[in-house]
Amino acid sequence: MAAATRGCRPWSSLLLVLLGLVSGAAVAWDLTALRCNFGTFCECDFRPDFQGLECDLAQHLAGQHLARALVVKALKAFVQDPAPTKPLVLSLHGWTGTGKSYVSSLLSHYLFRGGLRSPHVHHFSPVIHFPHLSHLERYKKDLKSWVQGNLTVCGRSLFLFDEVDKLAPGLIEVLRPFLGSSWVVYGTNYRKAIFIFISNTGGEQINQVALEAWRRHKEREEISLQELEPVISRAVQDNPQHGFWHSGIMEEHLLDALVPFLPLQRHHVRHCVLNELAQLGLEPRDEVIQAVLDSTTYFPEDEQLFSSNGCKTVASRIAFFL
Repeated sequence: MAAATRGCRPWSSLLLVLLGLVSGAAVAWDLTALRCNFGTFCECDFRPDFQGLECDLAQHLAGQHLARALVVKALKAFVQDPAPTKPLVLSLHGWTGTGKSYVSSLLSHYLFRGGLRSPHVHHFSPVIHFPHLSHLERYKKDLKSWVQGNLTVCGRSLFLFDEVDKLAPGLIEVLRPFLGSSWVVYGTNYRKAIFIFISNTGGEQINQVALEAWRRHKEREEISLQELEPVISRAVQDNPQHGFWHSGIMEEHLLDALVPFLPLQRHHVRHCVLNELAQLGLEPRDEVIQAVLDSTTYFPEDEQLFSSNGCKTVASRIAFFL
């Protein structure tokens, strides 16, 4: 999928924003610096751009009507609330290559001026940050300290946890005090933080719901969240390898939303190919598009309906066929 750019709005409006920033920069800097000494009030480089986010999602996120609507609605409600009672906690679920990581990168980009490079965006990977099961107790201590310390610096922080299905059960439990509706934890006000958990768990169950809908000639856009939430929840609770297994986070309903990502069909992959070519500054070439589509594997074996790896390998396949 195409990389995020903060350019999904007319140049005229962008120019007005830039002029406003220049004229007010000198005054705003001292005030922001002062406020950022207090984690409770700090907005730091938190600059939500919902117009840009919605535009980018509409243009580049293929085949995910539920995820797009749910994420935008939850974010708007949370950010526009001047005094939320708990942090926003979203759990993204679906098959590989369906857009979960892409959406998380967009959130970083359109919520924080520095994007993934912002000091207030924290990305955790089990392979990189928690590779050894024998060090679990140390990881728990370090994770709790890291979250608490960074929320003390700035209450407007974003925490991204990738591949939660590969996290050791029990590790993520140290976050439970930060995710609830208490006013203050360990002396830190954390209610404006955002936590995003990403996993493939539930992907097979989501795929099955989508397949059955297709077999019944039901439109993809008619698949509802109410159909998918129970199957995702059961998949997580039945998976002893998942970070939420037997977790109080699930039992206490601390997740604000389970966000489903549907499997991608051939025309969705084509959409990704066109986006990638545009990102490379290339004109669409029918032979390249067709070659990428034909080299992609699909399932189930009989129907050949869904891409086995979504759009995950589109960029590398385009490079091969150019």
